[in-house]
Amino acid sequence: MHDVGFSVKPGEALGLVGENGSGKSTSMNILGGVHQPDAGEMRLDGKPYAPADPKAAIAAGVAFIHQELNLFQNLSIAENLFVDAFPRRGGLLPLIDRKAISARTEAVLKEVDLHMKPSTEVARLSQGERQLVEIAKALSRNARLIIFDEPTTSLTRPEVERLFAIIERLKQRGIAIIYISHALEDVMATCETITVLRDGHLAGAGAAKDLSLQQIIAMMVGRSIDTIYPQRSGTTGTEVAFSVSGLTQPGVAENIGFDIKAGEIVGLAGLMGSGRSELARMIFGLDSFRSGRIEIGGKPLSEPTPVKAMEAGIAFLTEDRRGEGLLMDFTIAENTVLASLRDVAGAFGILDGGKIAKVSLEMASAMRLSTDKVGEVKVKHLSGGNQQKVVIGKWLRRQPKLFILDEPTRGIDVGAKQEVYRIINGLVERGSAVLLISSEIEELIGLSDRILTISRGEITGSFDRRPFDREAIMTAAAGLTARLEAAL
Repeated sequence: MHDVGFSVKPGEALGLVGENGSGKSTSMNILGGVHQPDAGEMRLDGKPYAPADPKAAIAAGVAFIHQELNLFQNLSIAENLFVDAFPRRGGLLPLIDRKAISARTEAVLKEVDLHMKPSTEVARLSQGERQLVEIAKALSRNARLIIFDEPTTSLTRPEVERLFAIIERLKQRGIAIIYISHALEDVMATCETITVLRDGHLAGAGAAKDLSLQQIIAMMVGRSIDTIYPQRSGTTGTEVAFSVSGLTQPGVAENIGFDIKAGEIVGLAGLMGSGRSELARMIFGLDSFRSGRIEIGGKPLSEPTPVKAMEAGIAFLTEDRRGEGLLMDFTIAENTVLASLRDVAGAFGILDGGKIAKVSLEMASAMRLSTDKVGEVKVKHLSGGNQQKVVIGKWLRRQPKLFILDEPTRGIDVGAKQEVYRIINGLVERGSAVLLISSEIEELIGLSDRILTISRGEITGSFDRRPFDREAIMTAAAGLTARLEAAL
């Protein structure tokens, strides 16, 4: 990082954006006392600020709400708020003042509209509620500057709106906010000013109201992008590549049926808890279902298991790439061949290192990975975008007839998103069918040939591109269409 500078006023939010590796995390680690700068100075409330460690940053009034929340799930809300600074009472052998802890916890929870008892165990809270606990923790320490790092990645849309309302309230109290996110529309709606980093340098800055989305993206990637969603050269085929009918699992899916043609992208829109990810997992054989029929290329799936699904030509990109899609402590090469071990095995089923190296290097080139040291670099050291490329790349060797993509661009920057979109387009141009699940309606509209909506485990609508009616899709995804019809 070189010669980077920005400022944020009390009661305002600064949006800090940039691609992975642009310097955002380094900047925040310096601000939070994790790293020490080689040059330059920082000022907090007009006074010199140089925290020696994170504890010093906290004491100065700087709070950092990480994407991976730092909470002890087995402890209560109150215990998490005061885990490193319990109020005490008494003389020579002071005891933890439980009454004071409970009262102070109730007060800060009220400020963030979290109506829970201080004694509630954090493990029982939703992701959005846990994030409010983190904000309450910052308020309990009288934070004057709160840094949010990708705060909406794992939240439902109602939870996102709730978070934005809390941020507005924080600003009204005079608290300064630094908001880091790949969701540029949210940054533009939440922040008064925006600073863009690229390759460790300041690429641009300005008032949010004076910057367009295209201008921000151009500063981030260093070039003008005419369209976020690339055009496809091929056309949808006529042959049905995949079909499902009567798929039912009580409480999860109810009589679901649809088909996807070869070379077609079908988007699946629905709110959190609608059953979209559960549907994907049932198709791939990860979750069971009571009844229904799945066909690939006109042939029924013989057995609903991942092994049989893979043999039939189904690939599945999980929404949790770190927990389910990758072995984080293994190399790129080792992860690349996870879905095709038989192809790289030699005599007696022993893995062939030469074949693994060849296959993984081909994948790295095709996926445009940031490194060719596939046998040395562990995937945990890659950016989110490059990790996602590895997950996709491991499946592409199987040349899937159906590729299920669950949140393929979650938590990755705009440049990496475009790379993923390029890969998806390449898939369908080669004749694969794609089932695309995304929480971003704009992404579904930009990529899909057809969009299905799901609510409470039922398909509630089907929309063709002519063009898509965004409002109608969102209404159906919320399950309102059927309710309105029933009321008439």
